[in-house]
Amino acid sequence: MKDYQNILFPYAYNILGSAEDARDAIQDVLLKYTDKGITPENEKNYLIKGVVNQSINAKRQKKRFEQNDSWLPEPISTEKADLSVELREMVSYSMLHLLERLGTKERAVFILKEAFAYSHQEIAEVLSVSVDNSRKLLSRAHQKVQQKKKTVLTPSSDHFEFIERFTAAVIGKNLSTLHDLLAVDIEYNADGGNKVKVLKHYCQGFEEVTDLIVFAFHKYQTNYTIKPSVVNHQPALLSYYRDKLMICQVFEFQDDPFKIKSIHVILDPVKLNALRKENNY
Repeated sequence: MKDYQNILFPYAYNILGSAEDARDAIQDVLLKYTDKGITPENEKNYLIKGVVNQSINAKRQKKRFEQNDSWLPEPISTEKADLSVELREMVSYSMLHLLERLGTKERAVFILKEAFAYSHQEIAEVLSVSVDNSRKLLSRAHQKVQQKKKTVLTPSSDHFEFIERFTAAVIGKNLSTLHDLLAVDIEYNADGGNKVKVLKHYCQGFEEVTDLIVFAFHKYQTNYTIKPSVVNHQPALLSYYRDKLMICQVFEFQDDPFKIKSIHVILDPVKLNALRKENNY
């Protein structure tokens, strides 16, 4: 069943935005499948359908009891050049964040259509809805996220050169350089979970964001070691204190002009666990 766990992971993770919850959903489905002792005509499709619907139910419960405006998805490393098919099928970090605007079925339809290229007939069979309803759910999802396709980029040297300049500017308190690198309406989101108190969960605009990131760095992070990485297909910075991962910053870029348009900051130690293990810390 290990191969199925790898195959099923992106379905669950893309819907839930949490690796731990995704693994729980997969485990529940595999255990129920084993206990039933049935032999479906197409085992893989049967399990995918089970995991998608289990993830929808889990996401619904999570939103009802725990979700809030400061919630950010759990980051997953996609740095390796020889990415497995499963990791390539995960949507970008910024898209995961955008998908929080959607209802659970809208999200599932969007994921199946855009990340896995399912037809509306296939989606209807997985979610037990009509083809027409599948189309309507996708249309509503597109309207809410203003996105027609999944956005999985391959970070280039330009992205990391920008981020290197960004880091140097923050260290040097160089607002002029930061002005050249950051979009005027840049957005900043931070999630410390239940254990880390953040200065601000959200702010927007060049002045407010630069004041915050420069202050936070010089107040709390001057002894941190900063390393570039790729998280959910986007350029990122990982900040360590005494070899312990403390912060993951994920960057989103706009194309014209080429500037940083958003920074997602994950400080929640629970959400950083997977990255710690992947980086052997």
